[in-house]
Amino acid sequence: MAITKQFLKSKPVCKVTFTVSAEEANEVNVVGNFNEWNTEATALKKLKNGTFKGTVNLEKDKSYEFRYLVDGQWKNEVEADAFAWSEFAADENCVINL
Repeated sequence: MAITKQFLKSKPVCKVTFTVSAEEANEVNVVGNFNEWNTEATALKKLKNGTFKGTVNLEKDKSYEFRYLVDGQWKNEVEADAFAWSEFAADENCVINL
């Protein structure tokens, strides 16, 4: 799993690319407060090498909580900037700081 951040000079936006290695998976979504925790809003595309990848434009100078939903199972990003406890999930969410 990996996160790549590309800050745009012309806009207050950061292009965040999420990459998840999940060769056996059929579906991977990134779910977070940037898409109102909608489990179907941000599907990642499966590549030929078995990884899933997708890019989201997020406003910079903010922090966002998120998790991956891999075939119905919640997974965390090991390269997240931080982790925040969620009472709702009774688990930790990943945090990305832009």
